[in-house]
Amino acid sequence: MTESLTCAIGPLRAHHFGISVPDLGEAIAWYERMLGFTLEERVFIAKIPAHIAFVKRGSFRIEIFEVEGAAALPEDRRTPNLDLKTHGNKHMCFEVPDVPAAVTALRAAGADIAFELTVDGNPTAFVRDCAGNLIEFLQPFESRPGHPGHPGRSA
Repeated sequence: MTESLTCAIGPLRAHHFGISVPDLGEAIAWYERMLGFTLEERVFIAKIPAHIAFVKRGSFRIEIFEVEGAAALPEDRRTPNLDLKTHGNKHMCFEVPDVPAAVTALRAAGADIAFELTVDGNPTAFVRDCAGNLIEFLQPFESRPGHPGHPGRSA
């Protein structure tokens, strides 16, 4: 990207990620219970038509759509490695201080753990929300072995 284009666009800050679900109320409750989001707004947009909710945690929102007659999420889109074989959005990702601790807490709360993997000493996990949408959890880059900010790396 050219510097002039970067300047014209200005700073970027993540605002929200959109998902579609079969039951809006169930999804709102899931994101509140499992990840601590709170309901910010709930609206109906007749032109779509869709019932929509924004849930928020910190400055990040998830826009949740319920559209009557929408197709269910295909099984291969519910599995992290298989999902990569279909073009389009893949998942939302949250950085957490300790992935294994987060997975333990989510599992105890009844979350559907889709995938746990450690790559080069870096734990990663995927969970499925109540509609099968994938959510990734990873630890800060600075805590990863080999990263310049990692305490075990020499300068």
